[in-house]
Amino acid sequence: MILIDGKKIAADLREDLKKEVSELKSKHNKVPGLTVILIGEDAPSQIYVRNKERSAKEVGLKSEVIKYPDTVEEKTVLKKIEELNNDESVSGILVQLPLPKHINKQKVIEAILPSKDVDGFHPMNVGNLSSGYESSIPCTPLGCYLLIKKIEPNLSGKKAVVVGRSNLNGKPMTQLLLKENCTVTITHSKTKDLKGECLKGDIIVAAVGMPELVKGDWVKKDAIVIDVGINKTEKGIVGDVAFDEVSKVAKAITPVPGGVGPMTIACLLKNTIECFKRSN
Repeated sequence: MILIDGKKIAADLREDLKKEVSELKSKHNKVPGLTVILIGEDAPSQIYVRNKERSAKEVGLKSEVIKYPDTVEEKTVLKKIEELNNDESVSGILVQLPLPKHINKQKVIEAILPSKDVDGFHPMNVGNLSSGYESSIPCTPLGCYLLIKKIEPNLSGKKAVVVGRSNLNGKPMTQLLLKENCTVTITHSKTKDLKGECLKGDIIVAAVGMPELVKGDWVKKDAIVIDVGINKTEKGIVGDVAFDEVSKVAKAITPVPGGVGPMTIACLLKNTIECFKRSN
């Protein structure tokens, strides 16, 4: 069984990105810039944004975090996004989710220029991804995709089962796997015989937010299992996959933590650089 080391693969990716940033700097005499807007005091968001900032600086990106209290008016945030859209030194804009109740998430996402949307959430990027055109790809599914490709470079004809249908992960993950000529089944909490569906998968991507849902007898021998879940339980942080059971059957599996998580931030940096290259 191969333990897919997301920390190591993300570190290697950051090294490659660091080299790319220094090449871009010598070519264009400027570096890609990432601006993150953080609203409120949500603890996980604070930690996540700090990690983003540290990683961005590590690879040589220009990094800025704009903080607002959770009482900020929606129009203030939209005005700031418009300023950043017009700022040539900003290659990528990210508004950290979740947002306070009084701010319309859809409005905020749609206010960001598609060419600066490093999260890949703008409807135009979503549409381009599903049509097979050039687009920003959401960071978590892109990270999962890169991890799968490390284990199995040729995915053509493989059966992939995606557990979870969210806009953040399930749907874009499906598009990436289809592009690789996989046969993809999207499942979710309302799927009948979820176990039976999972057993067909050469690849399983679990992103449904239910602790240890995918059991050892749900997985066929030598499947690749990617666990996107992060769930706080009495026994600590666990994924959506029952790791101890599944690791006995799978060909390769990501741990939680240390699997998909580190890749998400590395892919955000990759997206920022891609946005910079497209605009230059």
